[in-house]
Amino acid sequence: MRVEIIADKCQGHGMCNMVCPSVFKHDEDGFGYVVAELAEVPAELQDEVRLAEVQCPERAIVIED
Repeated sequence: MRVEIIADKCQGHGMCNMVCPSVFKHDEDGFGYVVAELAEVPAELQDEVRLAEVQCPERAIVIED
């Protein structure tokens, strides 16, 4: 699984970081981004990433299986 945040849609609500801080971080302006080192989301974090996708009010998280 791969995941990304569409920067144009992110409004900085921070839900992704609250749900899965191992994958999602905030920049200095409060907008979310995916940790660059993650080429593939580890299996043990995939459920959390899917929950973050659902919790994002702006639907800025895109998952590619």
